[in-house]
Amino acid sequence: MIAKKYDSKKATLWTRQNIKSLDDLRNNGIIRITRKHLEEKFEEIADYIIELYNWFTNAANNMISKPKEVEFPIWCSISEENMLRPTLDAVVYVLEVDESEIIYFDGMKWDYVLNHLYIPRDARDEEEYRKNIKKKGFKDIFSVMDERTIHFYPEERKRIMDSWMRIFEIDEWNIFRVQANIWEIRPEMVKDILYYKEV
Repeated sequence: MIAKKYDSKKATLWTRQNIKSLDDLRNNGIIRITRKHLEEKFEEIADYIIELYNWFTNAANNMISKPKEVEFPIWCSISEENMLRPTLDAVVYVLEVDESEIIYFDGMKWDYVLNHLYIPRDARDEEEYRKNIKKKGFKDIFSVMDERTIHFYPEERKRIMDSWMRIFEIDEWNIFRVQANIWEIRPEMVKDILYYKEV
């Protein structure tokens, strides 16, 4: 089953969340992602990830306004085939979500953001970008956003970060590239909960 972007007013999404989220849903009637959740999940790289999630949250908020109480979005799969599976300490929520609440993005382009890389418009733009940074004396595309030197190149930093908005430009709609984000999970969205089963 695959969620299609424009087929109806609702889409089916799948998201894996810590099993403790069941208590949030039961006791608070809502699931939201907080900084604490991210710190527990990402541990020693949490600060790095949170900085990028902050960027994503601000960018996504310009597309679909987030509720004031929300800190970070909830990552979702658009297909059952490509969803993260339940584990001993995590369940998968099968959600039915109104299209007006979904922020679709290209997960492969998100990898560029995670690596602080420029997202090219196309192959020609990528070739021109590589030539340009080589001319400026950078060793390769990975060395441009080096924390020790990037403050000397504010225009280059801006150019890279401006390109990150391209994650919301989906060039190829398929279950391996497209991911979805929502701001919160409410009880009426939950159509099923998948638990870990030993094989």
